Amino acid sequence: MSSYEFTCSVEPQYIPEQSDPEKGVFAFAYTVTIQNTGDVPAQLISRHWIITDATGRVEEIKGLGVVGHQPLLKPGEAFEYTSWTRLATPRGTMSGSYFCVAEDGERFEAPIPAFSLAVQRSGLH
Repeated sequence: MSSYEFTCSVEPQYIPEQSDPEKGVFAFAYTVTIQNTGDVPAQLISRHWIITDATGRVEEIKGLGVVGHQPLLKPGEAFEYTSWTRLATPRGTMSGSYFCVAEDGERFEAPIPAFSLAVQRSGLH
C-alpha cells in the first residue's frame, strides 16, 4: 500500500533591519524544509498558513505554491525555501498545511507544525 507523506520543518528568525518596534512592526523570516517521506512522487500545490500574534489576532494566508514554486518531490527528495511575515507584536506563532497531489492522483495534506516567532533580546536580562 502506498504512503503519502511530506514532512515539514521550520527555522524562524527575527529580522531587526526590517522591523520597527516603535511602530509595532516585527519582521520574521522562516526557512521551511519539505521532504517527501512517503513512497510516491507528489507535488505541493498550495499553502495555508495561520499566523497568530501575542494579542490573539489571527491572519490566514492561502495561495498556490510556495515562493512561486509548486515542487514535485520524489520519495526522499526535499525542497527548501525562505519567506517572511510581519507581526504587530514581538511574539507570535505560525502553523499550517500544504495541499499536495501524488503522481497517482491521491490528494493529501502535509501539516506544518506550529512554531514560535519571537524577538531575541540580545544583551537584555
